[in-house]
Amino acid sequence: MKNDFNAALIKSALLHLAIIVAFVIGGLLKPSKPQVMEVTLNASNKPEQKAVEAVSVDTKAVEKRINELKKQEADKKAAEAKRIRDLERRAANAKKKREAEARRIAKLEKERIRKEKEKKKAEAAAREAKKKQQAEQKKAADARKKAEELAKKRKAEEEKLKKAEAKRKADAEAARQKALAEKMMQEQLAAEAAARSRAKQAQVLSEVEKYTALITAKIQRNLLLDDNMKGKECRLNLRLAFNGLVTQVEALSGDKQVCEATIRAVRRADTLPVSKDKAVFEQLKNINLTIQPDI
Repeated sequence: MKNDFNAALIKSALLHLAIIVAFVIGGLLKPSKPQVMEVTLNASNKPEQKAVEAVSVDTKAVEKRINELKKQEADKKAAEAKRIRDLERRAANAKKKREAEARRIAKLEKERIRKEKEKKKAEAAAREAKKKQQAEQKKAADARKKAEELAKKRKAEEEKLKKAEAKRKADAEAARQKALAEKMMQEQLAAEAAARSRAKQAQVLSEVEKYTALITAKIQRNLLLDDNMKGKECRLNLRLAFNGLVTQVEALSGDKQVCEATIRAVRRADTLPVSKDKAVFEQLKNINLTIQPDI
């Protein structure tokens, strides 16, 4: 009978320990108000009476607690899945932004290379214009030299005829020769002056074309392009100071968007190429340009 009593005490102690472990685990998963479970142990004074009469456990409370723990675990998994989806979505958006930025940088680099090519083309045109100018100057110098040689030849022939004239015509011939020499000199001077004027005019026109091309190229380099500008143009008036500073810019006609972008490009450039030659600058200080975006 004593052994039965000891066995009942051991069973009761183990049951208490199992209940305590269950509550500890539940408390670690999510703190909550513990459910009270009552365990009643009745021991009889009589050796033959059972040590444990009843152990009552609120099974509904235990099931409710278990369901709460399951729901908490499911909610936790759902929240973690949502967090992972949000991270994946943000990573995908970031990747798209990086790819878009890479495309934009590639487009800017392509535009820079195109403008660099245009600059080289304009410089080559300027060199060709200068070469043409030098050729025209040489041509004018050769013509002047030929005219001088022709004048000398004519004068020698006139002198030869003068010596052949009779003495009686000496005074008249001398006067005639003098008048002829003066006339020839005037013609020669006039021819030289005309040649110099043509050379200077050609030089000025060549320089004006050169600097007009340089001004247009610089404005194009500072022009921010848009696909909507394709096939459109703007005609504007520029007024420049002697050092190339833009004192006034005004749109005369053309597409409004292109004109606004062109005016911004001029202001961004601040100063434009101008010649130190006064005659050339006079042609450049107030000019009209037509800008057509190269798209």
